[in-house]
Amino acid sequence: MNIVVSTLNAKYIHTSLALRCLKAYAEPDYHVEMAEYTIKDPAMNIVTDLYKRNPDIIGFSCYIWNIEETITVAQMLKKINPNLTIIFGGPEVTYDIPYWLDRIPEADFIVIGEGEETFKQLLDELHGNRQFENVSGVAFRQDGKHVVNPQRNKIDLREMPSPFRFEEDRGSLSKRVVYIETSRGCPFSCQFCLSSIEVGVRYFDREKIKEDIRYLMDNGAKTIKFVDRTFNISRSYAMEMFQFLIDEHKPGTVFQFEITADIMRPEVIQFLNDHAPAGLFRFEIGVQSTNDAVNELVKRKQNFTKLTRTVTMVKDGGKIDQHLDLIAGLPDEDYHSFKNTFNDVFALRPEELQLGFLKMLRGTGLRLSAQRYNYQFMDQSPYEILSNNVLPFSDVVRIKHVEDILEKFWNDHRMDETIEFLVENCYETPFDFFQNFGTFWDEMGWARIGHQLEDLFKRLKQYIETENFENEAIIEGFMKIDYLFNQKHKPRKPWWDDKLDKQVRSHYYQQMLANPTVLGDDFVHENLTEKELYKHTVLELLPFDYAYYKNTGKVVEKQSLVLFYYDQKANETKLFTAPVEAFDLPVVS
Repeated sequence: MNIVVSTLNAKYIHTSLALRCLKAYAEPDYHVEMAEYTIKDPAMNIVTDLYKRNPDIIGFSCYIWNIEETITVAQMLKKINPNLTIIFGGPEVTYDIPYWLDRIPEADFIVIGEGEETFKQLLDELHGNRQFENVSGVAFRQDGKHVVNPQRNKIDLREMPSPFRFEEDRGSLSKRVVYIETSRGCPFSCQFCLSSIEVGVRYFDREKIKEDIRYLMDNGAKTIKFVDRTFNISRSYAMEMFQFLIDEHKPGTVFQFEITADIMRPEVIQFLNDHAPAGLFRFEIGVQSTNDAVNELVKRKQNFTKLTRTVTMVKDGGKIDQHLDLIAGLPDEDYHSFKNTFNDVFALRPEELQLGFLKMLRGTGLRLSAQRYNYQFMDQSPYEILSNNVLPFSDVVRIKHVEDILEKFWNDHRMDETIEFLVENCYETPFDFFQNFGTFWDEMGWARIGHQLEDLFKRLKQYIETENFENEAIIEGFMKIDYLFNQKHKPRKPWWDDKLDKQVRSHYYQQMLANPTVLGDDFVHENLTEKELYKHTVLELLPFDYAYYKNTGKVVEKQSLVLFYYDQKANETKLFTAPVEAFDLPVVS
């Protein structure tokens, strides 16, 4: 029999660890072929490709992000070949088994929970006596009735085979995200999370994990993401792995972890600040809410003071980027409470702040108690909330406006200096900026069209003009800095009207060539020729002293010149500045 395991990933760069675990566990008894697609691929293309593989058995790994697309594919395959055996597994179909058996008649079997051993035993029966009642952790139909076999005991993870040694994966390791797990389970009981259902934490063999990581790095893996729910639950284990990764990493490799920040000891962070190369590690931290009463309702233990200490220490160390998560729509978190949560977390200035909306996942405690809070949510995945007893749909929509602007203007780091100035000087709180701009964005109809980089700047400028700020010229100055500094090459035409005519610009350039010290020692060391200066730089006039602002954080309305040099050899944009009065030319109005 030809056996295929398949899934639809959210993006092409993602890889499915589940498929590889199933394949590794089934071999060498069974040859299992892997077939990965994305949720953006047309169903006909997926079905055509799977059909060409001539499978007898197909197993699909199912999650909230791919279940609907997977069902569509399964329905088409079953029509083409009614004799095809289709198996569904994964977290999305592990709960509400009767619902899924009725919803997906095309699925002959549903694997419940941890799938490796169940899948292999099911293959044994499909190849043998077909006594499916003997397979623990599987559900199916028999004589028109549902049969749900109890789950088996948990697998001894220390004996698990490596899911990373397949020849077909080697060529793509450098191009895709590699997921790795060193443990399963979570010690916490957050009622919105599926991980809270499994009791206890189990670990894989440490030395095998290290060998896998060495293999992945030797074969070009660049991004390795640990999927452990709380990587640092054991301080000694985390320290051992951090030390190993620091000692044996290869340049260009990045490791990502989900950590619980408030349990991380300061000495661990100090160790990383002292010894980890910059860019080697990336932390993902679930904050969700800073409202203690809300956290208590969802059985989430969190000390925000200690979390703040951790995030601040890591940020001050300058070695590790941090991704912080928020969830809008938790019980008793109304609009104003969420606004406070947002401002609390934005004050930490994480490199990335993910604003998500509560999803009522099947099997979670919060979904089971949904009526208590009058939750209304999508009937189909991703089961995102529409409203509850303290958060009407109108407020959900408002927060979505915030999310949209946060993604476009903060998480992509297109306008760091501008946003920093705005939230510190022009609005009562950061949330107010994102909310006001987000609502304006939606009212203008921009949410329904695409955007080039220049469009984002033009639209922010259009919004700022409606606010009638006294310091509008200063805001535009910061926007120019962000736009020019984030370019890789000299832009052909900026989005604003240039106030420096060619003759005045040429006079400034000539003085820079005659006396390069006017822009500082770093500019002197560049030793630019006249041709390089004219060809690879942009000169801009600002209405404030930029150097003074960078040193003090204070804006002084004294004109300054800023030179952006697009160094093609170093593939770097460099900035030099000096007050206009340092040059032998009148101030330009």
